[in-house]
Amino acid sequence: MTDAADSSHGELSVSPTGWALLGMLSGGDELSGYDIKKWINWAIQFFYSSPAYSQIYSELKRLERLGLVSSRVDAGARSRRMYKITPEGMTAVTRWANEEAVEPPTLKHNPVLRVMLGHLMKPGRLREVLVEHADYADKMHKAAATEARWTADQPAWSYAGMALQWSERYYASERELALRMIKDLDAVEEHLAETGVQNIEYPVREYWYEVERRIAAENSDGAT
Repeated sequence: MTDAADSSHGELSVSPTGWALLGMLSGGDELSGYDIKKWINWAIQFFYSSPAYSQIYSELKRLERLGLVSSRVDAGARSRRMYKITPEGMTAVTRWANEEAVEPPTLKHNPVLRVMLGHLMKPGRLREVLVEHADYADKMHKAAATEARWTADQPAWSYAGMALQWSERYYASERELALRMIKDLDAVEEHLAETGVQNIEYPVREYWYEVERRIAAENSDGAT
């Protein structure tokens, strides 16, 4: 997917990751690629996919070619390239934040996909997956809560704090949903044992289409 923004230089094509990097530089301070990666690990990782160092550096070079950031080499104890947003970059990212369509989040939930394919799982394996996911969500919840707490005394981080508080609540809910699925798994396994079903086979395709028709009719009735 490619996002576009108009500027005095014509139309600019900037990737979603590029917009995120510009947003991090919009605070005005110079940042190295390492600084940006640390910032991502601090906050953005809770709700946006974290790019690798290689992607960060390639995106920064691309943004510099577009005139949206400038860079210089800091020849200190550790020679490193520092990046700063340009006025053109600030204009572009401000316009993007305000005017570009906000796409709905795309959910790729691997543990739930394993649940959907539970009939392929070895005995006990699905439970392990769900327990591992609950532990992961608990870990992320605690990490987000800690990061959110450290934004409280800095007014400039007020919006970052809101995002982190949302992340804290999100992972708390994710953990509860995982624990609920573990309980539901008990009920499903008990039901299958009672019915004597061992090898699960999906219903024939005609049944699927019949269900689809019934759902469409139900939705149509609800809309009238």
